[in-house]
Amino acid sequence: MEVFLDTCGRRTVKALLLLYLFVAKAAANCPKPQARGDIVLTNDALLMNDFPEGVDVTLQCGNGYVKDSGSGVITCVDDNWTEPDLTCKKKDCGLPNVLPNMSFNTSSGTLFGAIIKVICDKGFQVSGSSYKQCYASGWVGKSTCELVTCEKPVEVPNGKSSWVSQDEPTYGEIIQYICNVGFTLIGKNSIMCSETGDYDAPLPTCEGTTTKYTTAMYLITPKPTPPAQDSSTTPRALRDKTVTTKTTAAVSPSVGGGRDILTAGGRATTSVTSMTSSSFQVQHGDTERNALGAIYTSTQ
Repeated sequence: MEVFLDTCGRRTVKALLLLYLFVAKAAANCPKPQARGDIVLTNDALLMNDFPEGVDVTLQCGNGYVKDSGSGVITCVDDNWTEPDLTCKKKDCGLPNVLPNMSFNTSSGTLFGAIIKVICDKGFQVSGSSYKQCYASGWVGKSTCELVTCEKPVEVPNGKSSWVSQDEPTYGEIIQYICNVGFTLIGKNSIMCSETGDYDAPLPTCEGTTTKYTTAMYLITPKPTPPAQDSSTTPRALRDKTVTTKTTAAVSPSVGGGRDILTAGGRATTSVTSMTSSSFQVQHGDTERNALGAIYTSTQ
């Protein structure tokens, strides 16, 4: 009886040990493979939950990378994955499609992730994105090169321009300006639409002519003619005596005996007149004759 019990106990322990070993062996799986920057799991591998001993998993190149060499298959051996033989490299987007009047600065290369600058010819400007970037799908960023335009020129007061079109001037076009009769053009008589979209010079102006006047007035009083007389009756001392008069005050038109000049400033310059005593012998019936003249000069 005791032997029987001992035998049964040993068999039970042995059975439990075998079951434990079987379960432990069944639970010996590899961990889920981890992706890295350029290598990732395939969709089939992503759907797997268990990776038992001996199972194969396929890897592939990541987004933006292409296979350089290797199969990409790894195997679970002794709870570890074999080393992958797959090598990947960045995708090369190559040169973008070149549109008219366009070029690119590709100093950063054309591989996946690279950014290049769009350059337009002189007189053209970028419309859209100024840069393109290399993605897994190719270059991203749309752009074109369009001809530079300037704002329509405005008319200047008292003048006119040569621009009659309803369109805006484009790069290199020149607009001429002229002034109406009686006005003078100040500045350049032409402006050109430059590559920056601005004109190369400011608009000219048309200004009127300024006229200045200078007036000189002359007061002329002819010297009275003395009456005929016998010189023998006039004392020699009186005939030879000379009287000199000088006037420094403002000249009145009634003053006789000289020519006085009235300038535009209102001051009078007086000439010095010498008269003999015989000049005072004037008949009271005679009338002085005065001539007033004005000379106008115009300066522009």
